Amino acid sequence: MITEIITVEPRGFCAGVARSVKVVEDCLALFGAPIYIKHAIVHNKTVVADLEEKGAVTVESVEDIPDNAIAVFSAHGSPPEHFEAAHERGIRVIDATCPLVTKVHMEMIKFLEDGYRVVYIGHKGHVEGLGVIGEAQKFDIDIPLIENIADAEAFDCDPDEKIAFLTQTTLSVEDANKIITILKKRCTHIISPPAADICYATTNRQQAIATLSDEADVIFVIGSKTSSNSNRLVEVAKHNGCCAHLIDTVEEIQAEWLKDKEKIGVSAGASAPEYKVEEVVQYFITQGAKHHKISVAEENMQFTEPVELMKARKEKK
Repeated sequence: MITEIITVEPRGFCAGVARSVKVVEDCLALFGAPIYIKHAIVHNKTVVADLEEKGAVTVESVEDIPDNAIAVFSAHGSPPEHFEAAHERGIRVIDATCPLVTKVHMEMIKFLEDGYRVVYIGHKGHVEGLGVIGEAQKFDIDIPLIENIADAEAFDCDPDEKIAFLTQTTLSVEDANKIITILKKRCTHIISPPAADICYATTNRQQAIATLSDEADVIFVIGSKTSSNSNRLVEVAKHNGCCAHLIDTVEEIQAEWLKDKEKIGVSAGASAPEYKVEEVVQYFITQGAKHHKISVAEENMQFTEPVELMKARKEKK
């Protein structure tokens, strides 16, 4: 019998996601529909669907955007050639890349300009990594991708070369640290970015769900299967010995997952909307569960809007 529903903070929207979603909403208000979004603005199908109802059109490439249209580039970042292709066709780009992802782009450029060989730790094919690695094209350099421990153990470097590593912002902190440790053993002179690339929101949410794992019998993480940070939360919970499931909506909860469970934990990936969390909470409250809240850390991060949007506002006045 379910007796308790436990929610943990921080969860849900991080500052970068909140900023990117607001960018799309502001563009719709400023320019009117349609607003084209290159790649899903964030990796959450609920958020994408909500914005599409308001007039956003999600596409996967610059070629799918009409000439001279208004386009928002997603929070995950884009390679330089996408901006160039859009400019050539008169597309007005509003860049909604998360500033913490932009930071990694800038680190890539700086390391390459300074003559470093850069190793990128991330998931193969993830759009964030494609954007960061894309910065190396103008240097005509191939960036090695380290996806797991096996890749790190197989990596070789010249003891005389300058070498640095960067990471995807949404990795498992524990897994990334294991990979970095191996790289440092194999390449004793490898250097790290000036500040950790795994973002504060990823770190905080993983710490929060580790705490929740000690309290709950089963955890539901609200998030889409395409969301890297949401998938990492499920992994952290399981690693801590707690059953965990990734769901987009309350309707996806299966009765068998609740068998012999008393305490239900709920968290959400950084791209998941809070109202989907509340639907899950209310579902269990109506069944007689009491709501208990846990807070692990406070978040006060805020980002300014893109300069392109600031400029557009001034033009409209």
